[in-house]
Amino acid sequence: MISPNPRDARIAVVGAGPGGLTCARILQRHGLAVTVYDRDAGPESRDQGGSLDLDTHDGQHALREAGLIDGFHRLSRPEGQEWRFLDKRGVLRSRNVPAAGDTSRPEIDRGQLRGLLLDSLAPGTVQWGTRITSVTATGELHLADGSAVQADLVVGADGAFSHVRPVLSAATPLYTGNTFLEAHFDDVERRHPEIAELVGNGNAHAGDGRRALFAQRSSGGHIRVYALQHVRADWIAAAGLRIDDTEAIRSHLDKTYSGWSPRMRRLLLDNDGPYVDRPLYALPVPHIWAQNPSVTLLGDAAHLMPPIGVGVNLAMLDACELALALARSATVAEAVAAYERTMLPRSRSHAANLEGALDSLLG
Repeated sequence: MISPNPRDARIAVVGAGPGGLTCARILQRHGLAVTVYDRDAGPESRDQGGSLDLDTHDGQHALREAGLIDGFHRLSRPEGQEWRFLDKRGVLRSRNVPAAGDTSRPEIDRGQLRGLLLDSLAPGTVQWGTRITSVTATGELHLADGSAVQADLVVGADGAFSHVRPVLSAATPLYTGNTFLEAHFDDVERRHPEIAELVGNGNAHAGDGRRALFAQRSSGGHIRVYALQHVRADWIAAAGLRIDDTEAIRSHLDKTYSGWSPRMRRLLLDNDGPYVDRPLYALPVPHIWAQNPSVTLLGDAAHLMPPIGVGVNLAMLDACELALALARSATVAEAVAAYERTMLPRSRSHAANLEGALDSLLG
């Protein structure tokens, strides 16, 4: 089969996360048609999560190519680059404060970034409530309603448990042995002033060698705290607990972190609303596949790694490079080949560097 020119191609992106939307935006900016399919009922159907730091050379580079860098800087929080390192008593051991005018890795809420990207797309670009069940090697998407859509290129931007990945690879995400338990705090300056003071403008971290806490400020007076533990993936059920039994989980955490000061335990126990269990998975390293001119992957679908500040940045850089390759190539096959020649070695290098990083953060 002859690979079409990208300007005549039917390009389908699966997943309306930062990577998928960045790809769509840059494609449209270069006059290429694209449709994004997402299983969510709409852009507000679920919480998008906490804050992101976008690096100058990765996420911000992609937003420049998307023509959205000024909008990003209006929304981002340079002061959020602050890091505080505490001990389990809550004593400040060290602090990194960004210099005046430093915008190398400013923070932005995930929801704000998604809104910025969505607002930049042509109306109707994202087909909400469309769940992809499988994809064929020739680019046919099978939908949950029994229908099918034929594309010349399918871009899998659908995350850790991608429905597009199996076309290219038999690899499946493996549990890292570590889990985040998320707690959130609202209106922190008024309702949780001690926690607000402890965390500061950006991020705070403490570990005792077996467990750790990460706290992260978002805009609008919100803070999210992540308890990192080296436990089995089903640790909640194994302890006889349910994720929706907030009081029972609080009691369990109070015992688990009993050696920590009351001030630090407030980061776990004074939360507003239920906890969220987030077992952490990663793809085998290296994760590579035989090239297919009709299907490719970006972001977590291509290189799922521990969440240590590179995931969204790499997804957006992937998206940018793929979209530019399509805009500059004579055929879709040529563009996919050019993109994967750069993306696969880069992701392999990052993934190798991050192996074991979660364990080190417990210290």
